[in-house]
Amino acid sequence: MVTRALLVGAYFKQADKPEAESLLLELEELVNTLGVPIVDRMMVHGREMHAQYLLGTGKADEIAQRVKLESLDSVIFDNELTPSQQRNWEKITGVTVLDRQEVILDIFAQRAQTHEARLQIELARMEYALPRLTRAWGHLVRQGGGIGAKGEGESQLEQDKRRIRTAILRLKEQLVEVRSVRSTQRKDRKRTPVPNAAIVGYTNAGKSSLMRRLTGAEVLVEDKLFATLDTTTRRISLTNHQPLLITDTVGFVRRLPHRLVEAFRATLEESVLADFLIHVLDASQAEVVTFYHTTMKVLEELGTDTKRMIIAFNKIDLIEERAALTPLRQQFPGAHFISTHTGEGIEGLLEHISELASTGARVCTVILPASAGDRLARLHRAAQVLETHYEEDQVRVVAVLPSAVLRDYLDCLQPLEEESAVSARN
Repeated sequence: MVTRALLVGAYFKQADKPEAESLLLELEELVNTLGVPIVDRMMVHGREMHAQYLLGTGKADEIAQRVKLESLDSVIFDNELTPSQQRNWEKITGVTVLDRQEVILDIFAQRAQTHEARLQIELARMEYALPRLTRAWGHLVRQGGGIGAKGEGESQLEQDKRRIRTAILRLKEQLVEVRSVRSTQRKDRKRTPVPNAAIVGYTNAGKSSLMRRLTGAEVLVEDKLFATLDTTTRRISLTNHQPLLITDTVGFVRRLPHRLVEAFRATLEESVLADFLIHVLDASQAEVVTFYHTTMKVLEELGTDTKRMIIAFNKIDLIEERAALTPLRQQFPGAHFISTHTGEGIEGLLEHISELASTGARVCTVILPASAGDRLARLHRAAQVLETHYEEDQVRVVAVLPSAVLRDYLDCLQPLEEESAVSARN
């Protein structure tokens, strides 16, 4: 149990110092999310990277002395350490040594709720642990001896490696099955062609708060990094009665371990399949533009950065001088400035969402047989119904049909004379 931790951020160019300081503050938030008490933080400048400790031996000795003097029981690096570097640090300090990647993995392990998320996290942790097993069994490696003989330690180590490799294969097989179920669920959603929007953004920007504000759904909202890991999809009716599915996705963070991007690809795929994205940013953060580029980089990896996108700067209620928002307004013309806490700006955001959701929609008259109750019900779910007239053996429905819905009702369509493209603003 870690009770006294020292955070260390290493940088190797003076120009990188501001970003390194910011990343160390972010690491502090991550560690606080785990509930680990932090005694102090250290910024360390190194002339060059070293294979043994990442830093030079002089810096390593300095940190080791500090660990002993302050009776610390853990050192947490903001930098990524190789398995050998991690072992070397634990040997010189005599305490547990973690890196940023392991901290994020532990947070994800604590917060994953669904079966799929737990499988993904377990897989990522197994892959992270495999090259570090030597550390766990170091006390056994020295046992046994003789030329060509396998010591007891090596035997135990190899057995554990085989167990982990077997577990990794089993987890991958289980994930294939789970993703197959998720794919079927997506197909079921697409049968009723309702537009879908995905909320994306940096962690703790207020994505789940926006989801709750727009849908009224009881989704988890916490002022912590990675409060939400599992995908949540809710259906809402927009200002023009157009139905829309909104999906909340996992947040991004700088230096997100690549294996976690891979592990959560199924979750992030919601942004790939969405018709458009709602990119939420925390306007109260000094590095909000950096966070924007971090998110866009991950979206680019997923091939979804070119989708139609609404940018929403959240938490403007925390900014006392609204003039401070002027540079953001200039850099991001057309962006919305909102507060999910007070509701400011939400109405304008909803109008923009309605506009994108209704792009390509048309006012049409659909004539259905009175016996086609299933098609009538589907029409009410997927379109904005303006009028419904029940006649002897048929039902006449005047509705705003999105293009995807329109294709399913071509056989019973009677266009109105005044038929025209419809904007959600009308």
